[in-house]
Amino acid sequence: MMGRHGIAVLARVAMVIVLLASTASLAQGQADRDTREVSNYVLTEAALVKYTQAVHSLGSLVKSMPGACADGEDAKSLDELAARLDAVPQVRAAMKSAGISSREYLVFSLSLLQNGMAAWALDQPGGKLPPGTSMANVKFFRTHDAALKKLGEETKTADCDDD
Repeated sequence: MMGRHGIAVLARVAMVIVLLASTASLAQGQADRDTREVSNYVLTEAALVKYTQAVHSLGSLVKSMPGACADGEDAKSLDELAARLDAVPQVRAAMKSAGISSREYLVFSLSLLQNGMAAWALDQPGGKLPPGTSMANVKFFRTHDAALKKLGEETKTADCDDD
C-alpha cells in the first residue's frame, strides 16, 4: 500500500516539524514519556483538519523564513521542540489560527510517521503490528493516505537541501 515514495512523502510532512531544530537526541526519561505520548495519541478527523490547516500555513511560512533549515542544538523533549516553534511569532500565530497547539502538532506529526511506518510494515511479507501501535491509528492513516501524500507534496518545496 505505501512504498518508499509514501514514506518519503510522509517524511516531508514531518520535516515541517523541525523548522528550527533537530530531534536527534532526547533525554532518556523525557524520551520515554514523549514516546508513550506519541504511541498513545489517537488520530482523529478533527485533529487532522487542524493539522492540515497548520501544515498549509507553515508551508508558506517556511518558504519565506530565512534560516529555517539551519541546524540548531538537538532538542531534548517535545516540550523543548514546542517551545522552539512557539518562539517564532509567525509559527505561533499559524498554530493558533489552525486551533492546534505546537505540542499537539508535533505529537500528531510523529504519530502519523509512526503509524505510516507501521502500515508499511504490515504490508511486508510476514508483517506484524509493532508492539504498542494502535491498529485504529494505522487504519486512520491508511484511510487518509492520499490526503497525507498531497500534504507531503505541498510541503515539498519547503524541504531543506542536504548539501
